Amino acid sequence: MKALRMVMCMAGALMLAATAHAQRIRVTEGSLDVLKNEKEINIEFTYDNMKVGKFDKEADYVASRVKDLNKKEPGRGDTWAKAWVDDRKARFEPKFEELFTQVTDLKFANKAKYTLIFNTSFTEPGFNVGVMRKNAYISGEFTLMESGKVVAKGTLEKSPGRTFWDNDFDTGERISEAYEMAGKALGRYIR
Repeated sequence: MKALRMVMCMAGALMLAATAHAQRIRVTEGSLDVLKNEKEINIEFTYDNMKVGKFDKEADYVASRVKDLNKKEPGRGDTWAKAWVDDRKARFEPKFEELFTQVTDLKFANKAKYTLIFNTSFTEPGFNVGVMRKNAYISGEFTLMESGKVVAKGTLEKSPGRTFWDNDFDTGERISEAYEMAGKALGRYIR
């Protein structure tokens, strides 16, 4: 029994380590070193040309999901579509900013010298139906700007989104966790 407990603990630790390092950050142009002595940063979010799951266009995904949900319960899909967009400002972006600024010790300020633009290019919403699950994740590009000029560009791939104890039946909850992990990872990379 003691050996089984030890094996389970080791397996859990390996799973956590794999999740923590599943995302990859690459700077493709310039350098983020200019942020080392900064105290403030502005952060903006875009969702240009975002693909979702197996859909090449976000609009196709939303239309399909709305149709499916409205078929099950009239109006439910329309409510979901509104939440799909509203969650960006209400849940996703604040989670990213919170962990990013916490890890880097940079304060968020609209008038900061540098602006970090994070464009989400891919979202896997995942699912959790109790007996089966697929984790959410996001991928995107970031651009560091100073006075309208590009200082650095890069990519962040496969930032995982899931909550502990598998209590993530809400799509927004899983995706907000992916943004939280993305902010944390990018913050660590910059620090």
